Amino acid sequence: MKVEDIKRVLVVGAGAMGQQIGFQCAMYGYEVVLYDISPDVLDKAKGRIKKLFKSFGSSGRMTREQSDETIAGITATDNPLAAARDVDILSESVPEDPELKGRVFSQFNELCPDRTIFTTNTSMLVPSMFAEATGRPEKFAALHFHDVRISNVVDIMPHPGTSKQTLDLIQAFARKIGQIAIVLHKEHHGYVFNNMLSSLLSAALGLAANDVASIEDIDRSWMGVMHTESGPFGIMDSIGLKTIWTITDYWANKQDNPQARANAAFVKKYVDKGLLGEKTKQGFYAHPGPAYRKPGFLDGDDGE
Repeated sequence: MKVEDIKRVLVVGAGAMGQQIGFQCAMYGYEVVLYDISPDVLDKAKGRIKKLFKSFGSSGRMTREQSDETIAGITATDNPLAAARDVDILSESVPEDPELKGRVFSQFNELCPDRTIFTTNTSMLVPSMFAEATGRPEKFAALHFHDVRISNVVDIMPHPGTSKQTLDLIQAFARKIGQIAIVLHKEHHGYVFNNMLSSLLSAALGLAANDVASIEDIDRSWMGVMHTESGPFGIMDSIGLKTIWTITDYWANKQDNPQARANAAFVKKYVDKGLLGEKTKQGFYAHPGPAYRKPGFLDGDDGE
């Protein structure tokens, strides 16, 4: 299969990143199918994708006509058989659990055409952890997106069994959807940017979990020195605290790291209360209009 043959994209998992991946592909003219096991999640996803289009339209990045055409190119379903029909490339964005990802890929291996390329959007895992479960390891690699609202960078990570043809095709597809393709030479947890980012977030969680400084002051420190619009806790709210906890807890147990366990426990207190970040309007900060975006925050006014 050549990149010109790719017409239909299946996005498995209609959470925040699945929505953005579907949006990005549709924006470049691809037919997109959004699949999730939850009809409620799919309903919310369609509404959020429309908001993405409005955001791009208001900033002049696309016209109203382009927006309407792109929205029309996205369908949503909780029927896996319908979702898999005539798919050329699959992008998976289910929770960061290698066994779950393996089961999902195994299911779609039975349903998708033999030509279908499988990709994972995993943030911190590596594809070899569930490559065999895909049933087509030579046609499988990681294609990891960042927040498409602010970034056009994707990471492409092969596993030892990924064919060169697959790697070349995924790279060409990434360029077709307007992305800068960062191709890793080998598997590496956290890719490139996320590897650097995870060190920052882990350090910030450690400072808060050990009661070294407040969440607000930790963010002020980063924002004040680096001149960024948010600090590590603001970033974590945008990622989603359930995702942050899942990743932190997984590696804490895998590496038997006491500080990482303390970090996970710190985040878990918020998760248990349903305070998951921007999508629930409350995480480490209240949203929209979090304190770190308000005048006076860097001067010590928490704005709450």
